[in-house]
Amino acid sequence: MKTIYRTIIAVTALIVALSSMLGAQWPSYPTPGVPRTADGKPILDAPTPRTPDGKVDFSGIWMRAGGGGGGRGRAGAAPAPTTTPDGIPLSTFGEVAGRGYPLPMTPWAAELKKKRMANNMKDNPDVWCLPIGLMQYHNHPQPRQIVQTRNLMLITYESNYGLRYIYMDGRPAPDNDPTPWWFGYSRGWYEGDTLVVETTNFLGDERAGWLDVNGSPYTDALKMTERFRRPNFGTLEIDITIDDKKAYTKPFTVRVNQRIMVDQEMIEFICNENERSTHHIEPPEWMKKPAK
Repeated sequence: MKTIYRTIIAVTALIVALSSMLGAQWPSYPTPGVPRTADGKPILDAPTPRTPDGKVDFSGIWMRAGGGGGGRGRAGAAPAPTTTPDGIPLSTFGEVAGRGYPLPMTPWAAELKKKRMANNMKDNPDVWCLPIGLMQYHNHPQPRQIVQTRNLMLITYESNYGLRYIYMDGRPAPDNDPTPWWFGYSRGWYEGDTLVVETTNFLGDERAGWLDVNGSPYTDALKMTERFRRPNFGTLEIDITIDDKKAYTKPFTVRVNQRIMVDQEMIEFICNENERSTHHIEPPEWMKKPAK
């Protein structure tokens, strides 16, 4: 059996590539509130939109934009950057810190990632139609929509139909030993024009705990701090700090860049509908029934 998970990834990539064709099922309708030129083109470098109380408004449908590939495009083209100008690694779907950045893994985490890669990454929750973890969602080629209100921000991910809640009402982190969440427990506040989001109480067992496709792990000890910035209408920058003492010897920070999508809508994506690929893959340990 040859690299089954890579085959699944290839099929997934094909589905994503066809998504623009699938979008034809929706009537074309211009996104309201978009600054435009006289001929109707969006002005992506227009000023940052704001809420009635003057805060930066992050609402919109966003696509991942570039970063961290480390390869070449056309012949003779310069290599894609792997860091921001100030040295922050550009995160990728395959590797959370992109290529060429050695993660400060504990021996346990390094061994687990090695095991996952040797197993062709088939136990990634994405393969089993489970939530894929916030870093994989940040880097996924399928879009996500941010809906922002005064006290709550919702992020809907087209991939695996994920839904994330970010509480903006000043509440503290939970301290009553709650059940852990696939998406963690997120609380946000503004520091100037930057939205800071701190997320804890992650589910970090073998089913979850994948920062990237190659299996860089995280655990229930993870504290993720995201700093969202919208420097203009069309650009979203997210700096994410991973602080997980069980998996990493020190915190590290990566950047995810996204760009606005206009005049398009999200597509319904039900991973389990008519799913057949996992019938041909040996199930992971956490799916196997215990021996009698």
